[in-house]
Amino acid sequence: MWYKRMGGYPVGQIIAVANQKGGVGKTTTVINLGASLAAAEKRVLLVDFDPQANCTSGLGFSRDGSVANAYTVLSGHHRLAEAVVVCGLPNLWLLPGAIALAGAEVELASLKDREFVLRRLIEPLRGEYDYLLVDCPPSLGLLTLNALVAADQVLIPIQAEYYALEGVTQLLQTIERVQNSLNPTLGVRGVLLTMVDERTNLGRQVSSEVQRHFGRKVYQSYIP
Repeated sequence: MWYKRMGGYPVGQIIAVANQKGGVGKTTTVINLGASLAAAEKRVLLVDFDPQANCTSGLGFSRDGSVANAYTVLSGHHRLAEAVVVCGLPNLWLLPGAIALAGAEVELASLKDREFVLRRLIEPLRGEYDYLLVDCPPSLGLLTLNALVAADQVLIPIQAEYYALEGVTQLLQTIERVQNSLNPTLGVRGVLLTMVDERTNLGRQVSSEVQRHFGRKVYQSYIP
């Protein structure tokens, strides 16, 4: 099970689900992994840090910014605890995203220690949850950088397509820079293959290449 593979860390493990390429299954992974962990009686907070806010809408909440959300927390209009909402499943909570997050990077850019904003906000909640899963935007800007600085581990979904590994190289370089200067304990927890069609030569070839590159970090389970 996922939660067994992710074991060995203190309560309140923060996991950033990241890949700068869009459409690889980040949000689907966050929602379903969160629901699975919640079903295993783990307390889970999902953090929608993507301006598209698909995690928020996928769980039935508005992404128009009409309620407290990740953007209003970042901008100081709400405390994080005020913005967290209860989802329809036991043990599952959400910090909603909003389209307004698209402008957050511009606002963060002028702040001192701008890479540590999410970390300062989310750190006090560690003791309230077993897992905090951050749905990162499809970019390597300040929002994703904040997620990597706040996280203990990174989970990387990779779509089984041409140039899959080339697309993730920049993310790995960013993770290394974060490890070197901002969050030395950050690690890559695992790699999840998504949209795999093992009936095709391409699907089998990409799966083999990812396995060779990442070794045991690739989960045996994959998303068809």
